Amino acid sequence: MTARVLVVDDVAANRRLLELRLRAEFFEVATAASGEEALVLALSWVPDVVLLDVMMPVMDGFETCRRLKAHPVTLDIPVVMVTALVDTEERVRGLEAGADDFLSKPVSEAMLLSRLRALLRVKQVTDAWRLRQTTALELGLDPPALPALELHGTRALLLRSEPEEARLLAGFLEPDGLSLFPCESEEEGRRLLMGGGFDLVLLSLGSPETEGLRLASSLRARAETRDMPVLLIADPAQHEQVLRGFDLGASDHVLRPVDPNELRARVRNQIRRRRFQERLRLDLDRSLELAVTDPLTGLRNRRFVRRHLEGQLKSPAGVAALLIDVDHFKSINDQFGHAAGDIVLGEIAARMQDQIRASDIIARYGGEEFLLVLPSSSVEEVMGVAARLRRAVSDMPIRIGDQRLTVTVSIGAALALPAKTTDMVIGAADSALYRAKRNGRDRVELASESDWPAAS
Repeated sequence: MTARVLVVDDVAANRRLLELRLRAEFFEVATAASGEEALVLALSWVPDVVLLDVMMPVMDGFETCRRLKAHPVTLDIPVVMVTALVDTEERVRGLEAGADDFLSKPVSEAMLLSRLRALLRVKQVTDAWRLRQTTALELGLDPPALPALELHGTRALLLRSEPEEARLLAGFLEPDGLSLFPCESEEEGRRLLMGGGFDLVLLSLGSPETEGLRLASSLRARAETRDMPVLLIADPAQHEQVLRGFDLGASDHVLRPVDPNELRARVRNQIRRRRFQERLRLDLDRSLELAVTDPLTGLRNRRFVRRHLEGQLKSPAGVAALLIDVDHFKSINDQFGHAAGDIVLGEIAARMQDQIRASDIIARYGGEEFLLVLPSSSVEEVMGVAARLRRAVSDMPIRIGDQRLTVTVSIGAALALPAKTTDMVIGAADSALYRAKRNGRDRVELASESDWPAAS
């Protein structure tokens, strides 16, 4: 996962050390020697994560973080404070300033990379909703309302905690009006979460430790809990389990003995981020429904997906496009009628929608063609998604009245190269699609260099 990281530290040696570590993992890195320089660079470069030293002259890390979170351009950028301070009050001060996490000096490389990946997963989803909001505004639709910050009435689920710890944690969170619901088993937790009404999961890493990690993995694997923030509660000795938890999708962690102020600050940050994402999703889906939705399939339409692809091409993370065409669709219309053709398109759209990520956009591009836009994807990921879509269509016949019709699709894939336009990306995918048709249909072809049209 590549991303832009801004390293802020007044000590040149510290900046250089972090820069070398991050570049070795293929991150793009910029550095700043002061809070003032960081604010200017953050606005012009717009990083994906900021690694911010706390102890700096003139403007310290706390004030720099507050200013980053107060500006509309930088408020969604995760901030990780890097500090030699170990006092809990200082951590709480940073969290209340808007920091997303802390790393202690000397920085553990494993923890650094683990936290970056976890924060980038969250930011990718937020960026996807932000981009949809921008598209909606450009199309003349109303912006979504800001989410409420009041936590009174919020519910959190506590998994696998001892009764004494559960009572302690519930008491810590009660002043914020947050109710804690303890449960002991994965099955019970899943049932409660599917009922809705929860904003957060607290997962206690106790004994056996692997059981708690299985629960974290299970939450991320299921659609109804995939975007739910997960906060780990662990002992200081459970360092490796915490790292593994982040790899499995955990959002944050707190160490025992749990400080009530730190817990409340971390819980507030996670719930507010969750509410913001949820408000964006609900309001945008509602406002975009008529303007940018294909009425037959329920997918986005051509107008929206082209504008969305145009926006993604401005991202340094890259983007890929899949152009998908239903094989022999004219013969379906000729043999069974246009109503049957509509049923086929609707079923194919539903099957493909089930196979993509929350950050992906699939649209009916025209007639029997669909266009899928995948942000920040490698060749392996793109070809894997394409193969999954193709199988989702062909593996199960589509029922039309008393008949079952086997339908296939051909797919052309293109990974956007630097300085390419929307028309060029779609043109390259179209060339690969026609090659898939010529080579027998029901297959996927990746655009080669010769498939890319010249710039006009």
